[in-house]
Amino acid sequence: MNVRRNAAVLAAIGVLAAAAPATAAGPSPSPKVTLPAGLYGKADPTYDGVWRQSLTLLAQRTLGYRPAAAAVDWLTGQQCANGGFAAFRADTAKACDSKVVPDTNSTAAAVQALHAVGGRGGAVAKAVDWLKSVQGKDGGWGYNPGGPSDSNSTSVVIGALAAAGTDPADVRKSGKSPYDALPGWAVPCDQDGGGALAFQPDKKGKLVANADATAAGVLGALGKGFVTEAGKAPARTGCAEAGHPDRTRLADNAGAYLAAAVARSGHLLSSLPGAKDQPDFGNTADTVVALAADGRTGPAKKAYAWLEKNASQWAAQSGPAAYAQLILAGHAVGAQPGEFGGTSLVRALNAQGPAPEMEQAAEDGTKASDDDSHTGVWWIVGVGLVAGVGIGFLLSGRRKQRP
Repeated sequence: MNVRRNAAVLAAIGVLAAAAPATAAGPSPSPKVTLPAGLYGKADPTYDGVWRQSLTLLAQRTLGYRPAAAAVDWLTGQQCANGGFAAFRADTAKACDSKVVPDTNSTAAAVQALHAVGGRGGAVAKAVDWLKSVQGKDGGWGYNPGGPSDSNSTSVVIGALAAAGTDPADVRKSGKSPYDALPGWAVPCDQDGGGALAFQPDKKGKLVANADATAAGVLGALGKGFVTEAGKAPARTGCAEAGHPDRTRLADNAGAYLAAAVARSGHLLSSLPGAKDQPDFGNTADTVVALAADGRTGPAKKAYAWLEKNASQWAAQSGPAAYAQLILAGHAVGAQPGEFGGTSLVRALNAQGPAPEMEQAAEDGTKASDDDSHTGVWWIVGVGLVAGVGIGFLLSGRRKQRP
C-alpha cells in the first residue's frame, strides 16, 4: 500500500510530519470536516477517506471479521454517479464535480474492499466500468483521468480488476493492456537501480528507481491486489536482462531490487527531502507484501521482523491505513499480528471506528474472549495512506497525482 501519488498535497495535510521519526511527530491535524460515524480514523479525511476506509475493510476481512454495516455503507455512499470514487465526498447529496473528481487509486481501492465484503456487486461493477473508461492509450492509468500513466496507479488498478474477476490482460485501449505498460517503467539491469520500477520517467525521460513504485509494480506484474500470500520462489535471485521482460521476469527483477534494498537493515529509508537516514515504515510494509508475493520469503520475513520491533508508534500516530498495511504485511508472510511489538494490530485497527463482527475462527485456532472486548470489539489473535508519506504505496502512491 504507498505515498507515491502526491507528496506535495500530502505535505500540506501533515503527511511529511507522519514520515518523520515517531518521537518528533505531533498530533494529527484537526479535521476540516465533520467526521461521519461510519468512517475509520479521526484525522481529516479530505485526501484519504476512501483510501483508508478501503484498506481497513480489506484488513478486517483478511482477519475474518465482517465489517460493520455503517462502515461499508459509508464507503459505498462515496461512489460518484459515474462509478468512480473521489478521495472524499463531504456531502454525498451533491454530485461529483470539478472540485470532487474521481481518481483511479481511490476507485481501485474501493473495488477491492467492496468486493471483499460482498453484497455490493452493483457498485463494484460500476467502478470497474469507470476504470476501464479512463484507461490510457498505453494500456496504463494515471492518478487522474486523462493524466499520464504511472506504475503505481496502473498496478493498483490491475489489482482491482483481478479482485473483481476481470483479467487485466483483456482490458485494452488502443490494443494495449496494463501488462504492456508496466515494462516501460522498468529500469534496465545494467543501470543504477536495475530491476526497479520508476514512478514515471523524469523530465529528461530517465527512469529513476523508486522503491514505492517497485513494490506496487511487483504486485501489478503478478496480477495481485493488496491481499496476497507467499508465491513461488523465483528461478533467479538477481536481475536478469530481457529486451521486453514478460510479467514474471518483470516481477522477479523488481523483487530482486527490493530484496537487496532491505538486505542489510531490514527496512527502507525515506526519500523525502530532509528525511536523511529516516526509516520509511509504510513502504517497508509494502515491500514485505511484494517480496512475499514474489516468493522471496526470507527477505520479506526479515523486513517484517524489523517492523515488529520499530513500527508500532508510527502506526499509532498514522491511523487506520497504517495498521491495515501492517496487518496485510503480516498476512503475506503468515504472521499473527495479535502481538506486534507489544501492540495488537487487530484491536488497534478495530478501535478506530465502528466495531466489526467476528465471522470465523482465528487463523491460529484461538477464539475471541470477552476479556478482550473492552474496546467494543471481539478480538482474536489472527493474522496488513493516508496518514503519512511513510505509509507506502498502499497509501502513498495515491497522493502523488492529486491536483
